[in-house]
Amino acid sequence: MYRSHTCGELRASHINKEVTLAGWVQKSRDKGFVIWVDVRDRYGVTQLIFDEDRTPKELLEKAKTLGREFVIQATGTVIERASKNSKMETGAVEVLVTQLEILNQAKLPPFTIEDETDGGEDIRMKYRYLDIRRNPVKESLIFRHKVAMEVRKYLSDQEFIEVETPYLIKSTPEGARDFVVPSRMNEGQFYALPQSPQTFKQLLMVGGMDKYFQIVKCFRDEDLRADRQPEFTQIDCEMAFVEQDDILNVFEGLTRHLLKEIKDVEVAMFPRMLYDDAMRIYGNDKPDIRFGMEFGELNKVAQHKEFKVFNDAELVVGIAVPGGASYTRKEIDKLIDWVRRPQVGALGMIYVKCNEDGSFKSSVDKFYDQEDLAKWAEITGAKAGDLICVLSGETNKVRAQLSALRMELAERLGLRDPKVFAPLWILDFPLLELDEETGHYHAMHHPFTSPKSGQLELLETAPGEVKANAYDLVLNGNEIGGGSIRIHDKEMQATMLKHLGFTEEDAKAQFGFLMDAFEYGAPPHGGLAFGLDRLVAILGGQETIRDFIAFPKNNSGRDVMIDAPAAIDATQLKELSIKLDMDA
Repeated sequence: MYRSHTCGELRASHINKEVTLAGWVQKSRDKGFVIWVDVRDRYGVTQLIFDEDRTPKELLEKAKTLGREFVIQATGTVIERASKNSKMETGAVEVLVTQLEILNQAKLPPFTIEDETDGGEDIRMKYRYLDIRRNPVKESLIFRHKVAMEVRKYLSDQEFIEVETPYLIKSTPEGARDFVVPSRMNEGQFYALPQSPQTFKQLLMVGGMDKYFQIVKCFRDEDLRADRQPEFTQIDCEMAFVEQDDILNVFEGLTRHLLKEIKDVEVAMFPRMLYDDAMRIYGNDKPDIRFGMEFGELNKVAQHKEFKVFNDAELVVGIAVPGGASYTRKEIDKLIDWVRRPQVGALGMIYVKCNEDGSFKSSVDKFYDQEDLAKWAEITGAKAGDLICVLSGETNKVRAQLSALRMELAERLGLRDPKVFAPLWILDFPLLELDEETGHYHAMHHPFTSPKSGQLELLETAPGEVKANAYDLVLNGNEIGGGSIRIHDKEMQATMLKHLGFTEEDAKAQFGFLMDAFEYGAPPHGGLAFGLDRLVAILGGQETIRDFIAFPKNNSGRDVMIDAPAAIDATQLKELSIKLDMDA
């Protein structure tokens, strides 16, 4: 055998035992008469010792040849360390080596394999297999495993059945762009990689499986950012004979279970908030409720005061920044510059300092007196010592801008404590969303989401007002899961597709299999999918998902380690009946 113990296992109780270890050389320290070598594996680090008094000369010389990341096997006796290291779990002992085998030599790594490395992100992604040896990445992957195991445990205990669904499916025009796969056996035809197993899990409900789950890879060909990858993992779930509350209760239970088992945190409340209220109070549909700074709408007290900027605005809205009255003019000017950045898009910002003596000082004192500003403070909840930041403009745009400012200020003020967990359900999303470029409506979630009871007829007269039987679970300002009660009636599904612009022929071609299934006794059903990558990152106290994925893509969707995507051989293209027009 290559090893009798792992490199993180030895303690004082093992003293005088003969052991065999195997792993990578973390570092070597040669003092001439004595050599210490730290050997590392997944489980930890153990110090080996070679000295001229107790080690044969030939073995001592061999130890001198060891370089960083050499793979070695060492046999010896566990002895007490003369200088103990309380920072190492194995720091009370070391191994006096009697046999040393070099299993594989190693080139000098392009960055140090240490917790604090000198390697930048690009080089670490190129050599990801080396990066995984570092404790932060290794521990993130182990953490992900623990979360996934707890998910399986909880759902299995709730009588969910894990079922695998296909990866080679049919492309549909709804949602993000599909990744497509040409079929060699069916010339000119293509599979698509699934954006989710949506229709299959609904068919499983028709099949009587009752409670389904799957930890599944999904694929979307869309623009990337820190919390998005072209391939990602969902905890995908569906239940039959349920209403909205049934689903919310089950997945509140899952979230509580994960927080307790993984973080030893108990969360008592899962508040529920309507989508319209979330947009009005926080300016987005995934608000972070670990802190305040709720929006105060100021139209009634700020307009009609001869200040044209506000008078011409559809919405005037502000937030109170705790302790912000102490900001200097230079600091406030930097905030104004921040909201003017193209990523935010505001034209400017009005501010009011709420002084400790109860007076107010604003950037619009010419137009508003102390009584006016006191009303602003009342509506925004500002107290003495706070700063009121006010934006104005088109309702949807200004809400998004102020939401971005609120999150930025919370970050600067240290209000987004990763050790605090604040879940929130957002309910009653709009069923449809207007595409301003085309003027057409599309499904806000997907075309299988049912409208709220009694609202189907509004599709004809006021489609933008129809509410969906849909819900999202938000944790610390991040959407970690979302779902809906599904349509389970063929006629209602046909009506929904018609309002999304599908002809009867197109609907049958794209989704005929699902609507046909509804004619064979489809139960009422609904479900939810958690984004596992994002959920793990948040539980791990991070905002980005990349370190919790073994082999992630970069911001351009490339795997720089294996150099993918890449061109394929001309013979393969010919087999697939694909001709590339290089001049197009």
